[in-house]
Amino acid sequence: MHSAPLHRSQVLASPWAGVYATHIASARHYGRHWHATYGLGMIDEGAQLSASGRGDVEAYAGDLIATNPGEVHDGRPLGAASRRWRIVFFDAAVLAAMAGGDCAGTEITRPVIRDPRLGGALARLLACIEAWNRSRCTEVDRLACEESLVQTCALLRDLHSNRGISHDAGADVIRIRDRLADDPVDVPSLGELATMAGLSKYQLIRRFQKVYGLTPHAWLIQLRAERARASIHQGLALATAASVSGFADQSHMTRIFMRQFGFTPGAWQKAARGGAAITFKTA
Repeated sequence: MHSAPLHRSQVLASPWAGVYATHIASARHYGRHWHATYGLGMIDEGAQLSASGRGDVEAYAGDLIATNPGEVHDGRPLGAASRRWRIVFFDAAVLAAMAGGDCAGTEITRPVIRDPRLGGALARLLACIEAWNRSRCTEVDRLACEESLVQTCALLRDLHSNRGISHDAGADVIRIRDRLADDPVDVPSLGELATMAGLSKYQLIRRFQKVYGLTPHAWLIQLRAERARASIHQGLALATAASVSGFADQSHMTRIFMRQFGFTPGAWQKAARGGAAITFKTA
């Protein structure tokens, strides 16, 4: 009888809307998926091989790992049975508010980063989030936390991003992506989507996959998971969040959550209830 592969995950709330962290130790092979947020983390133990928007990459203990919103990636252990990492996820609005200036279209240029200065800022940010989850911070502690978030976002944008150069996606598949995003519950047929784009069904699938790294359906499933995550954070019950996000039922949502985020909807709900988030205006 084979035992299940090691997988331990913890999701941590933060003092800010649009920011959360995860701690994961896992032997799991993550399939191709994407997040609606930026992700910046560090490998604490072991190593990982993963696909990225720039091909296959290897990350080792001490390396920083990064993903852009919508960037398809996967991950598997490298050289050992498992690996351990910590990562902070943050919305695009957070990058703009904390780094300052116009961050529209900003993309992190490398999926694996070796930068001691950024690594130090990220380590301080992770420590602040961990401390905030252990015991809610005083205002002084909260200021230190926000300074660490500002430093991390600014260093990431200034030293490791394109600072505003966006991918040239065809207008035809952009329309399809926007249509799927408008209503992930009431989804047109593939034929209707192809007609909307002025393409054959095969052309639509091939072009969409070339631009976004996934087929329209696979991309839609990722979107539903992100919508469900947001709905749960807003206080909706798990079953309700599954329904309004387009999942057949709560168990289906749970399977996708585990595959995409590495933690269950229940764990995310518990973290979201941890305390009121700080709101802020974008620059």
